[in-house]
Amino acid sequence: MTVVEHVVIGAGFAGAATAYHLARSGVADVLILEQEPIPGFHSSGRNAAMIRQCVPDAAVLALARDGAAFLHQVLGDWPEPVQFRNNGSLLLGSGASWAKLKKDAELGRSMGVKTEVWSVAQAKARVSLLQDAVFEGAIWCGTDGIVDIHALLLGYLKGGMSKGVRVRYNCQVRSIRSMGDGFELVTQEDIVQARVLINASGAWANVIAQMAGAVELPLRPYRRHLFVSPPLPWVDPRWPFVWDVTHDIYFRPEGEGLLLCACDQQEMLPSDPPEDPTVRELLAEKIQQFMPALSGVPINRSWAGLRTITSDGRFVIGWDPKIERLFWVAGLGGHGVTTSSAVGELAAQLIIDGRISAADAFSPARFLQR
Repeated sequence: MTVVEHVVIGAGFAGAATAYHLARSGVADVLILEQEPIPGFHSSGRNAAMIRQCVPDAAVLALARDGAAFLHQVLGDWPEPVQFRNNGSLLLGSGASWAKLKKDAELGRSMGVKTEVWSVAQAKARVSLLQDAVFEGAIWCGTDGIVDIHALLLGYLKGGMSKGVRVRYNCQVRSIRSMGDGFELVTQEDIVQARVLINASGAWANVIAQMAGAVELPLRPYRRHLFVSPPLPWVDPRWPFVWDVTHDIYFRPEGEGLLLCACDQQEMLPSDPPEDPTVRELLAEKIQQFMPALSGVPINRSWAGLRTITSDGRFVIGWDPKIERLFWVAGLGGHGVTTSSAVGELAAQLIIDGRISAADAFSPARFLQR
């Protein structure tokens, strides 16, 4: 039997960053349980690695801003260099989406994120592939970019481990029993007793919650595909990532080629999702209609991953309103990489503070009031 103060379920960005910031705050008795043989096997290791701060929700934007700031100036105890390419971002819009995008940019500026409204000509001058693209304007954010997600995730884990955090892989939780002074978790190898249970299990967050006796929250895993081309001689690695928010398509440099996405979204059960070959056809259709300069770009590999999203689009970070000592860090959707440090820091503060408030923007208790 293992007895520990805090047990974290999930070694993705939510769990790893929370454990790291707990350890930095002096809470060293932390054990992370990960069901897979490596960290980031699911969402944390299968995303597009883009740091995007221009988002429509002020609460999420604040975490995105602070998370991006962390990548620009990592903390002094960070174990290895952060591989962050500060190429910026171009968000394209048309019609009502363009009006909304400009409001998002204005919100960002009011909160300290440096965004600029660019004309179509400015955007096309910055990225030559947009010469025949269909859009009315663009938002430029020069502090956005691309990060090495695997190095970032390992940084959180190594940083935490250097301060006492332990990690167990291939350690699936089979059952959880809530006790008066904490929880008893049964895995295939051991029984773990913990005073605090931190549910950072991504697409499996509701599965873990139900084991612990908590009410299911409106968290839904959605599948999304990413596609990568072979090396292309005309790709400029200095290009920003380009996201057409009206037509839901984006691309960015990936090595000497491109990474592309049709922003598909299909609800799925927690799983290692299979690929759907029809999504490649969807990507080709969107390219032909809205970014014809990309027509004919070959694809040599692809994969699918899950993004877990709440019904209101906000994260779930806080104490469960009914099960004592159960803390949620879930529902980060497509913002997990960008916000990871800020999410971990906020979660650590709330765990140490111990208070429960339904008024907090990310509190799980907000769903019980509806």
